[in-house]
Amino acid sequence: MIKLKQAVVVEGKYDKIKLSSIIDAPIIVTNGFEIFKDKQKLCYINEVAKRKGLIILTDSDNAGLIIRNRVLKAVDKDAEIINVYIPDVFGKEKRKKEKSAEGKLGVEGIDVKVLKETFEKFGVLSDETANIRKEITKTDFFEFGLSGGKNSLQRRKIILKELNLPENLTTNNLLEAVNIFMDYDEFKSLCERILN
Repeated sequence: MIKLKQAVVVEGKYDKIKLSSIIDAPIIVTNGFEIFKDKQKLCYINEVAKRKGLIILTDSDNAGLIIRNRVLKAVDKDAEIINVYIPDVFGKEKRKKEKSAEGKLGVEGIDVKVLKETFEKFGVLSDETANIRKEITKTDFFEFGLSGGKNSLQRRKIILKELNLPENLTTNNLLEAVNIFMDYDEFKSLCERILN
């Protein structure tokens, strides 16, 4: 398992499933071309890039390059970005009835060994310190009044504003974001500072 300090952006849920078998890092899905309409997700990706760094791993076809460029345009220029490109491998994904328009495999269809080699080729190395910290849980959210309570929505909005995140982010997306941005102690300190 490759532990990464950066988050990884992929196109679809099947790419995320495939990548989850080889990397230990947050994985953000663009949902293909929906990223062009989803301003909140672009804002979220930008915040993740500024705080944690971002690895962009889209398919090697023209659609993948268009999606990659959209993500790149949405991210601040000073954010740490690593572009990782899968090789052109022709074939058909197992779950699909037909090949893609260009006949190339997407991230989900690339062999695990090739994906690992691709990460290494682009200088993405394991960060053994990436996950040596206490993770923030749904129980923590409940204990800090961010879920399951009368004023939970208002309390989450305060956190979202403080972290410069879209105000309509779901509870699960906020949980993912705070785990990307900070460790438990930092989160506890933030909640005590701005929620009390």
